[in-house]
Amino acid sequence: MSFQRNNPYQPFFYSIVLVLGVLLGFKINQSTSFTLPQRVGGGSSNKVNQVLNYIEQEYVDTINKNRLSETAITSILENLDPHSAYIPASEVQAMNEPMQGNFEGIGIEFNILKDTIIVVAALAGGPSEALGIKAGDRIVKIEKENVGGIKITNNDVLKRLRGAGGTKVNISIKRRGITRLLDFTITRGKIPIYSVDAAYMINKQVGYIKISRFAATTYDEFLKASDKLLEQGMKNLVLDLRGNPGGYLNTAISICDEFLSTGKKIVYTQGKSHPREDYTATSTGRLEDLKLAVLIDEGSASASEIVSGALQDNDRGVIIGRRSFGKGLVQQQSEFKDGSALRLTIARYYTPTGRCIQKPYTKGESENYYQEEYTRYKHGELVNADSIHFADSLKFKTPKGKIVYGGGGIMPDIFVPLDTSIRSRFLSELIVKGTLNQFALTFTDLERSNIKKFANPMAYNEGYKIGDKVFEELLNFANHDSIKLPTNVEKLQIRGTLLNQLKALIARNIWRNEGYYQVINTGDKAIEAALREVIK
Repeated sequence: MSFQRNNPYQPFFYSIVLVLGVLLGFKINQSTSFTLPQRVGGGSSNKVNQVLNYIEQEYVDTINKNRLSETAITSILENLDPHSAYIPASEVQAMNEPMQGNFEGIGIEFNILKDTIIVVAALAGGPSEALGIKAGDRIVKIEKENVGGIKITNNDVLKRLRGAGGTKVNISIKRRGITRLLDFTITRGKIPIYSVDAAYMINKQVGYIKISRFAATTYDEFLKASDKLLEQGMKNLVLDLRGNPGGYLNTAISICDEFLSTGKKIVYTQGKSHPREDYTATSTGRLEDLKLAVLIDEGSASASEIVSGALQDNDRGVIIGRRSFGKGLVQQQSEFKDGSALRLTIARYYTPTGRCIQKPYTKGESENYYQEEYTRYKHGELVNADSIHFADSLKFKTPKGKIVYGGGGIMPDIFVPLDTSIRSRFLSELIVKGTLNQFALTFTDLERSNIKKFANPMAYNEGYKIGDKVFEELLNFANHDSIKLPTNVEKLQIRGTLLNQLKALIARNIWRNEGYYQVINTGDKAIEAALREVIK
């Protein structure tokens, strides 16, 4: 949020008054009004304006009236639930883009290495790809201005390269093997943001699909991915929803519909002012006959829980992993005339057996709510299924008699503990500082021609070896980045995991997410458990 809780212009009395105006849709000031319907007369609306006007005229210091009202709105919403939120106009576009499935720009993925902008990938279907810009190219000038060696930041690059569709930007590129600079004039356009990160065959019969969010384009992406795998002989599917924070309800319902037969319940919503609304499978899905395993963890929330809960409650497939986040509150977005928006919780989600997905929360304590994963870890829930206890009142039965649990989140059928053996200060610092990613980018740049000799990520994963020499080079790289090196014992513990992570990042630099997941999933315990289930 743009405003701090300790703002001096936040007395309690006007917060109480303003809550009536905000939640019931009254005009707050002359430039900001809700699209929600009015429910009572104008007297209270006048009272809100009177309070704001009185503060503006009589308060001891000069205040910004619009800022004051926004601060009050933020404070009010923080005391409702953890998911109701005010979004300033400056942040609305950035928050909406991932869910809309596109943004406007030149269509590259980049990284900054040694103060130089390096193209990681020219995005498929984007204007940069059409012009022949390649991975490994270095952008040295934007609009004839030097952008190398000036300590440029990611935000600086985005400001220069993003823009409205149809507008142009001139860049100069240094390409390995070519002495002169290459000049391009790029016409910005709509760039797709994909939410199906990977879809590939694990073996001859089992397909794998990774969904990172449930956006407006996800269902179409999912159909395209599943059709591709069906053509390759897929008989069983591992659907990976780990770390997926959710998204659009309709997208989750459409994906469930592909797995469930006509009439099967998917989810229902209900709130004080919103009567119960049931959603059911509507037609024959193309994936109804597949054996199915769904992977979830503590980062799977909202729409991810709708999908996993619907499949679990209908005895469709097996849910594998750890208890999901527990976000079962439905938000409705309303916009102000100035472009800002409010997301207000209006209902709750329930699974087909009647389980409430939402975990408990205390109003006004969102920090504890979002830190609950640490509490689970502290209590042993992430590493030991015996640490998880449910009251008898939270037990529900599926049509086939399987016991499932309410109380927040989806408890998997098969528990896979968090691997704590690889957690170390060195690994954490490598990732947080971006050192591992920087080393992977440098290594890829040097080895690109050798790596690209492999036809696909699977061939690379099987044939390209990263050994002790590279491991030592990585340690030296980390040392130069002021990261304290691990002890000899720690080196033995983390070596395999670290090199696999490095190998996956290198694959991502060549084949993007498709390559990354084919490598990083090697030896994944949850996927191994899924394979045991679907090939029974």
